[in-house]
This record gives sequence, C-alpha cells and structure tokens, in this order.
Amino acid sequence: MNEWQKKSPLDWETYVNKRVKVAADEKNEYEGWVLTVDPVSASIVLANFPENEPVSIVVVLGHAIQEVDVIQDADNEMKARLSCIFEPEESKAYSPEQLDKRKNDLKNWLETNHIPVTEQGESGRTLCVAGVLTIDPPYGPEECSCSNEIILSRVQALVQSHLEKQQ
Repeated sequence: MNEWQKKSPLDWETYVNKRVKVAADEKNEYEGWVLTVDPVSASIVLANFPENEPVSIVVVLGHAIQEVDVIQDADNEMKARLSCIFEPEESKAYSPEQLDKRKNDLKNWLETNHIPVTEQGESGRTLCVAGVLTIDPPYGPEECSCSNEIILSRVQALVQSHLEKQQ
C-alpha cells in the first residue's frame, strides 16, 4: 500500500476542487482538476477543459499513485463548472431559481400528502423520501432513485401526477 492509499477520506477531500499534478507508476504524469477521490480504491478523478472540446475525464487508479502535488485552488467559476459536469442535461435547462421552485413545490406537495421528505447534500438539492428514496434535480420521475422497485414505481407515479397537475 502506497502513501496515497494510506490517507483518510478527510485527507483526500482537501484535494477536491484543486488543480493537481499526479505522478503515477511507470513514470506517467496526469494533470487536472480533482472532481473526487474514491474512498475505497483511493482512485482520483480528474477533469480538464480543453478549448473547443468536451470535458475530458481521467481516472488514476489509487494503487498507481506515487505523489499528488497541488498546483492551484479553484475559483468560484471553476467550482461551478466542476460541480455541474455530471449534472443531467435536463437540469441544465432550468435556472437555479426554477430548480429551487420545482424542489420546494414537490417537497410541499409530498408533505401535504403526509409523505416524509427531507433535503440532503451540501446544498440541500436532493430530496429524500422516507429515508429510502432520493430525487435529484430537476425533480422528475426519471431522477428518482431507490433500491426497492415497488417504492420507486409508486413515488415515480406520484411525482408524475404532481407534474401533470402543475401543467
């Protein structure tokens, strides 16, 4: 096990949203913005934004990492770019205010119908229904996620009916 793999998830979290240079096995070097570090494998996910090209994602496996050097911290604009890389295309069609309204409308509607719902995540963007199902932006039936298929289909039907009533 190398030094990188011995670090704790809290140590790895300090690298998120920073531009780094990664020295790996076989004299390979990678550079990019850290999106995340997998806490199980210690693999690091890097993003780059080449001009006039789509975003480039590279995963450097944890066991191969020899050294990680921080080059620069992300400014607010870069943090915003990094945070929306894996956001579904549908949610990009809504402004932050529209997404907030959709979330609050759905949350209020679920609570009115006696369905327990909470907000999760750093920014409270994800709705959690009864502690077992999550709904991500833009808060449609396709964004529902649950390991129990019966609960999933029932809540998806509720969300769909809510959206149809609003139109």
